Amino acid sequence: MKQYLDSEKQKSVEELINFLKIPSISADSKYQSEVRRGAQWLMDKLTSLELDTVDLYETPGHPIVFAEKIISPDYPTVLFYGHYDVQPPDPLNLWNTEPFNPTINKTDIHPDGAIFARGACDDKGQLYMQVKAVEALLKTDNLKCNIKFIYEGEEEIGSDHLDQFCMAHQDLLKSDVILICDTSILSNDTPTITTGLRGLSYVEVEVTGPNKDLHSGVYGGAVANPINILSKMIASMHDDKGKVTIPGFYDDVEVVSEQERALIQEAPFNLEEYKKEIGIPDILGEEGYSTFERTSIRPTLDVNGIWGGYIGEGAKTVLPAKAFAKISMRLVPFQDPDTITKLFVDYFTSIAPSSVSVEVRPHHGGRPAVTPIDSAAYRAAEAAMTESFGKRPLPMRSGGSIPIVAMFKEVLGTDSILMGFGLDSDSIHSPNEHFGLFNFYIGIETITSFLMKLANK
Repeated sequence: MKQYLDSEKQKSVEELINFLKIPSISADSKYQSEVRRGAQWLMDKLTSLELDTVDLYETPGHPIVFAEKIISPDYPTVLFYGHYDVQPPDPLNLWNTEPFNPTINKTDIHPDGAIFARGACDDKGQLYMQVKAVEALLKTDNLKCNIKFIYEGEEEIGSDHLDQFCMAHQDLLKSDVILICDTSILSNDTPTITTGLRGLSYVEVEVTGPNKDLHSGVYGGAVANPINILSKMIASMHDDKGKVTIPGFYDDVEVVSEQERALIQEAPFNLEEYKKEIGIPDILGEEGYSTFERTSIRPTLDVNGIWGGYIGEGAKTVLPAKAFAKISMRLVPFQDPDTITKLFVDYFTSIAPSSVSVEVRPHHGGRPAVTPIDSAAYRAAEAAMTESFGKRPLPMRSGGSIPIVAMFKEVLGTDSILMGFGLDSDSIHSPNEHFGLFNFYIGIETITSFLMKLANK
């Protein structure tokens, strides 16, 4: 098998590059046809594998690609999940290369080279590892699992229609385990399997003052400035110990055992390298918790964008009529996103002064999830990573959110294995996103091994 995979490396990269050239940006309606082109590209590739079924399912949004290969009812069934949509590439001026013209460059972390392109790591590169692993097993007559694929085009905008699809097609999606490769490892020397994900509540707020922009000299000091007000309101949402001040925010937060907290501290971590990598002079967060704990087992509240007034070149002395912000809250087990969203709305409107009006518009959200580490599928994943990396992977909770993990469990009754191969330094959602060739190759190798080991469980 290793010989076959090695012989396919160049071809695999060339195919991925063609996939990455498609600007399948789900958030921007101007790219609707490109998102569909991304789905069709996947359809064509899966069709070339001579599977039993390859179908395109329409949704009120972007389409879902489904495919399957059923070999025997006696074999375990694996459902692969991934998404072919990508984040917008903005700001374009911060990219060193064209975001949809994939380029391979060497870096200190990726001395063998990395593919730089939007979607390289999140999630086209990692999705395509799954496809190539199945292809390898089919070509070598080693596939002893039933395989299903579900690839969506709306993950980056909240997977609005995936739950409806799953509820309508529970029999079609029935499986023993779901494999998701949309996560990361701690480093190329320290393999990890993600065992927990934070949930999400995402809102947009609008603060309105006067009925039009005003001259800041004529009206300044007498009329409330929405940007000033919004800034104060946001600042008041954390106390001096880094805790969120929304009443009830922590009521349902999971109490993590001292044993698990001790395991988190076993992961190798260099604070100075961490600060250097992201260019910060010091860290900041909730008092009483380590960096890993702050980004995995604790909830957060962050402003993702803020705007209002005049932001063009030069000066314009304006007192703005409105100010806006986008705010996300990462949630941990037992926190319900609908409950947290309501708590936010109630608190945010309660702290607004009478001189302005406030509107909160909830966007998408998702439940946190914790996956079991005592299943046959987890043991197969652990053994596969141990074999490919030469060391046993650590179980680690992630700070990110993949809301569909909890939904899959609730609707399909199936647990997921979160076995991704990206690195936190791969700049997903940021300019210069990339995915190491080492990670791409070892991902294909590990998924191939996982399927073979699962078949023998």
